[in-house]
Amino acid sequence: MSKVSRRRSRPELEKTTSDSTLINENYIINPDTLNSDKQPESESTEVNNNSLLVNQPTATKWKNWYVRSVMSIVMVSAFTGILTAGPLWVVILVILIQTMVYREVISIAYNYTRNQDRVPWFRSMNWYLLGTTNYFLYGESIIQYRTVYLDQYLLPLAQHHRFISFMLYCIGFVLFVINLKPSYRYQLSMFAWTHMTLYLVIFTSHFTINNIFEGLIWFVVPVSLVICNDVMAYIFGFFFGRTPLIQLSPKKTWEGFMGALISTLIFAFFFTGLVAQFPYMTCPVNQLTTNAFAQHSCSPNLVFVPHEYKLPPPLITIARWLAWKEVRTVWVYPVQFHALALAMFASVIAPFGGLFASGVKRAFKIKDYGVLIPGHGGVTDRMDCKIFYTIGLKFANKFLQVNF
Repeated sequence: MSKVSRRRSRPELEKTTSDSTLINENYIINPDTLNSDKQPESESTEVNNNSLLVNQPTATKWKNWYVRSVMSIVMVSAFTGILTAGPLWVVILVILIQTMVYREVISIAYNYTRNQDRVPWFRSMNWYLLGTTNYFLYGESIIQYRTVYLDQYLLPLAQHHRFISFMLYCIGFVLFVINLKPSYRYQLSMFAWTHMTLYLVIFTSHFTINNIFEGLIWFVVPVSLVICNDVMAYIFGFFFGRTPLIQLSPKKTWEGFMGALISTLIFAFFFTGLVAQFPYMTCPVNQLTTNAFAQHSCSPNLVFVPHEYKLPPPLITIARWLAWKEVRTVWVYPVQFHALALAMFASVIAPFGGLFASGVKRAFKIKDYGVLIPGHGGVTDRMDCKIFYTIGLKFANKFLQVNF
């Protein structure tokens, strides 16, 4: 059979390039980077500017504002009701949220690789490891804070708690190895993904519950600061945001970041002074079944005892202008100054948890982790900023216990 050659037209010749590059009118693209996340700088800047809230169509922007506002009011109201019901319900809320976040994070990796060979018993293994981790962590909390009476049946479990937890994990590990199939890299990557999720989600939730046992104020104030920072960043970005903060999250702006920082500092000082007046908030949790309407009394930590402070001359002038009278001293709870440090952490460090979550979404090419909360996305989209903040708060709590 003879080889038939076809003469190519001029347009086809212009499209033809070497094996290593494809030529476009504006720039040269390497085929190896066609599927990468990198964009030309000009296109990236244009995308960032179009993603800013101030540049979005007015109707779309205000509709999103309305939906987010309504759902935020609903969530804050539900949170207030659960907080009033007592620490037991707050603990249940934290466990429920961490389970939903765990499910969402595990699911994105599972769905992203749905065309590959499935890991046998993958979902069952994930839930088993979650149960084992919760058994170990919350068992440690119960033993440490004695929030549950250990009778003759529970006492042996408490005495050998860590050994039992280790053996439960060993069972899961052995079952995973037994079920390994030839697609080892994929299965091992999913195993690593599960452990990363356990560490970032479940372990941080464990610190949150320990903070609850130290006193509800160590849960309410940090959560409120993150909520305040998130809300004010959205508001300032909505009305004034024009300077992109970081390419990883195009909608975040410097105006939103700075406005949220100042707002959170102000909110932290006065809100902490308000809740520090109530023993229900400041007393350590000795009974999970108590609630906000019961009588509470304890020997307060010194940070919850108000002290009189002399104002420096500039503040005396400002106070005279605001109060129309001479004010030289004020009574302040020392914890209010610590709240300023927590506010700085919530405004500067905690948002990087959200940026990390944005990076994960970009890696898996998804917009949100879920659709449970209209206008917000999934539960993970609301909890991402609390990943590192909870760990930092635990160290701050220990600092106050040692020094006051």
